[in-house]
Amino acid sequence: MKKTILLYIKGMAMGAVDVVPGFSGGTVALITGIYDKLLASLAAIPAALALFVRGRIKGAWQACNATFLLVVMLGVLTSVFTLAKAISYLMDTHPVPLWAFFFGLVLVSVHLVGREVVSWSWNRMLGFVVGLALAVWITLAAPLQLAADPLTLFFAGAIAISAMILPGISGSFILVLLGLYPVVLGAVKNLDIAILAVFSAGCLLGLLSFSRLLSWMLAHVRDLTLATLTGIMLGSLGKVWPWKHTLTWQTNSRGESYPLLQENLMPAGYAQVSGQDPQVILALVLAVLAVGMVLGIERLARQQSVAAAEQ
Repeated sequence: MKKTILLYIKGMAMGAVDVVPGFSGGTVALITGIYDKLLASLAAIPAALALFVRGRIKGAWQACNATFLLVVMLGVLTSVFTLAKAISYLMDTHPVPLWAFFFGLVLVSVHLVGREVVSWSWNRMLGFVVGLALAVWITLAAPLQLAADPLTLFFAGAIAISAMILPGISGSFILVLLGLYPVVLGAVKNLDIAILAVFSAGCLLGLLSFSRLLSWMLAHVRDLTLATLTGIMLGSLGKVWPWKHTLTWQTNSRGESYPLLQENLMPAGYAQVSGQDPQVILALVLAVLAVGMVLGIERLARQQSVAAAEQ
């Protein structure tokens, strides 16, 4: 029971960080010691489904370690549906401190994932540069705003869930890059079944297909994959910069308005354009708090691993 509760808490931590466009649920799984087991269990789902269809229910359950997956996913869903309203409220009322916290999460993710690269050879550095250039191009040169139609939401779900299981990239952050984060967050907050059903179907497709690909990539080109992810995260910091000026807005079917096109400003420029306090001290404190919180979790998980190995 103690192990089950601890696993549920780890799932909640994964869900909590994937609601925010910063730290990755995959990174939480990595630093808490369940990543390889999670990835192997997800990759085994198609084989387990084949056993289930043939009537071998017990074998199917064991093949994909379903008890483990169920506990983790319950923890993830608990956090997603609990935190959606709170984050939506903070984004409307305290955007600068919230984005500063996100900034700290992405920054520490760069350190944690980059540290996992064993050897920074020339091809790893090339992967890092390609990832960095790609992220800068997406976030600065070509900001996206996709229409929230069913087909787009379906494929966005497939891409976002794939990012969720990657160490370093948050599924919510991918939705920010696609311009669909407010739409999906609003659907979770308001329990919009139509949007959630289409998005969840895409998530299921991405989960079943990408987990096997990622398992192969991390087994055969692990350093190159992690180096590329590190570059993507570093280049994407501009997307979570706290001080933004909204140039254009979009309105959803509920009449709620969301930023469409934004530009980053320095705190003084933000104060001049918006007429609001840039809250520099608070922003710095929250960014440092995010970094410290993640490093603390990582250190605690490492200590638990050492203690378990000594028993």
